[in-house]
Amino acid sequence: MKRLMKYLVRFLSVTIPLGLGVLSIILFAGMKSLPSAKETSPRVTQVRVITLAPIPVVPRVFGYGSVSPTKEWRAVARVEGEILWASDNLENGLLAKAGEELVKIDPSGIELTLAQIDAQISAIDARDETVRINLETAEAELEISRADLARQRDLAARGTVPQTAVDQAVRQELASRTNINSLKNQLILNEAERKVLVAQRNIAVRDLGFTIIKAPFAMRIGEVSAQTGQFVNRGQVLFAAEGIEAVEIAAQFPIGRMSALMRGSQQTGTDGPTGLEAIVRLQSPVRTIKWAARVDRVGDLIDPRTQSINVVVVVDQPMQQARAGQKPPLRRNMFVEVELRAAERPALAVPANVIHGETVFVVNSDNKLEKRKLKIAYTIDGVAVIADGLSKGDRLVVSDLDIAMPGKTVKPVEDKTLKAQLAAEALGQETGK
Repeated sequence: MKRLMKYLVRFLSVTIPLGLGVLSIILFAGMKSLPSAKETSPRVTQVRVITLAPIPVVPRVFGYGSVSPTKEWRAVARVEGEILWASDNLENGLLAKAGEELVKIDPSGIELTLAQIDAQISAIDARDETVRINLETAEAELEISRADLARQRDLAARGTVPQTAVDQAVRQELASRTNINSLKNQLILNEAERKVLVAQRNIAVRDLGFTIIKAPFAMRIGEVSAQTGQFVNRGQVLFAAEGIEAVEIAAQFPIGRMSALMRGSQQTGTDGPTGLEAIVRLQSPVRTIKWAARVDRVGDLIDPRTQSINVVVVVDQPMQQARAGQKPPLRRNMFVEVELRAAERPALAVPANVIHGETVFVVNSDNKLEKRKLKIAYTIDGVAVIADGLSKGDRLVVSDLDIAMPGKTVKPVEDKTLKAQLAAEALGQETGK
């Protein structure tokens, strides 16, 4: 009996721990079964999307060109003489106001010519007075000659005087008439000579005005080649200058990108002959400087080498817009960027970098990827305007997908930041070039 109890105790001491161990293994295996079920479920990829809707788009295109003044002037001497005086502002780079006197040429030679002409006109006036007095006398003599001729003819008819007396009276009457005609012709010749002198005097008066050279408009002085005391000849260039009231930029624009403007502009606009707004930019190491401009004219020729068209824009009053240390005045030969903008209009637009070839991915109503083929109207910087292939309400995938499989289930997340950035870029508020 004791031996049986001994065997039973040994059996229980082995089987009970063994049973507890098996039970622990079973329970542990049951606890690990739930996580394994999660690992076998399909993983859903999260993608960023933007829900499409028409947004305001400003069609625009960028070109480049050099600044030049709208007005250029060369001061040419129209009379010869010594330069008596030159303005202190007649120095390279200085400014002159419209109407400001800049150079005075010695007028003494012209003044002497005027005095001589005036003296000649006075002499003609004196001769005219003498001729008129003589004419009055000659007309009186003619009346006497005519009366004498009539009397001689009457006496000859009565036989009182011979025919020779009548002939003598006729010759006297003819001489009186000839004298009168000569005096009248003298008055006519004097008048013709007076007109010649008056014309010469007018030329001299005009030349006298040319001795003072004034600025025809507000200008910046360029190269100066005349100094006080220098003798100048007619036709000699004294100095060069350029206007400061406006500058122009003849910018070159790729003809292929002008279609965006043509679709968004009107030919009868008020901002210029093409209804376009223009902005001029100068890139500096610290900032981008801008000027408002207007379209002045569009070239009618296309550059065969670059396939570009020439558009001239004008910036008014660049000097008045200048601010020391912040905004310099536009000067000749500055290389600038010109942006042309058409009128704002609504359009369906997407970021250009999400387009792969001619396709994009959208998330359909079942949250699955769907491939779409697009037709792009035009591209402005990083914004592509869609002509066909997408509609309002489509959820466009903007994430970079490692493996994009149509039909794959995804989790769309609206990218509000990118959507706001797209709206700003479509309006041209961020250039990002």
